[in-house]
Amino acid sequence: MSAAAREGAPASWEVFLRARRGLAHQHVGSVRAVDPDAALAAARDLYTRRGDPLSLWVVRSDAVHAASPDEHDPYFAGARHKPYRHPEHFAPLTEKGTEGDHHT
Repeated sequence: MSAAAREGAPASWEVFLRARRGLAHQHVGSVRAVDPDAALAAARDLYTRRGDPLSLWVVRSDAVHAASPDEHDPYFAGARHKPYRHPEHFAPLTEKGTEGDHHT
């Protein structure tokens, strides 16, 4: 589809919600809208009915760059040759005293 044919057509927007301070934004769904303000309004209507979230983000779906499942290994494969990244490489902490002071 040409850019002229797409102009004015609703775009897909990904919606991220942060429920309260200290939590990360979470993807909660998608909406279709012609501009960012309309996308925020639609996201507010659909995803903030319950509770009073701290913030709401919308991002055009075509602006999201993600790794595909076919690219899993280069991005997410474990580093077997780097054992220091695994918790079993470290000695456990011990507790001493009634106040729980940690010593290695």
